[in-house]
Amino acid sequence: MSMISLVLTALADDRPGLVSQLADVIAAHEGNWIESSMSRLAGEFAGIVRVEVPENRIEALEAALGALAPHGITTTLRRSGAAHETHGQAARMTVMCQDHPGIVHAVSAVLAAKGVSITSLETEIYAGSMSGERMFRAAVDMVLPVDLAASDLSAALENLAGDLMAEVDFTDIG
Repeated sequence: MSMISLVLTALADDRPGLVSQLADVIAAHEGNWIESSMSRLAGEFAGIVRVEVPENRIEALEAALGALAPHGITTTLRRSGAAHETHGQAARMTVMCQDHPGIVHAVSAVLAAKGVSITSLETEIYAGSMSGERMFRAAVDMVLPVDLAASDLSAALENLAGDLMAEVDFTDIG
């Protein structure tokens, strides 16, 4: 039987046992949990999981996931876009500055303009150690398009750092 790659998202009020509930449903439909990213944000559970499931079990899996809604778990299920994966040079960037609106907008606009694909984005606000002011930190993993030199992106990020009054560290990990 052909295995199909699916991406599952789940949202719920955070509570013990949520991951177990999802894993039970996936296992009951002969699914294989491949990779995932899950977080608790403001009391909410948010998860994204890539699973492989036999093609003849997809509809039953969708129905079983839908049956979690009365228990406060909202899910979506999509076929994986593996055919559209970006190939190129891997890089990592961190951004640190005083918090203000528009930081993610500015960073993502520069990356999009250069054709960069974000593979992971983690952000947080924290209290500065000396002043106690709100500080912003982002960690971005990305894939540069094959025709973009790391030095070109680095120059664009240096300009961005000046505009945001931020410390931007760019590391070519390709």
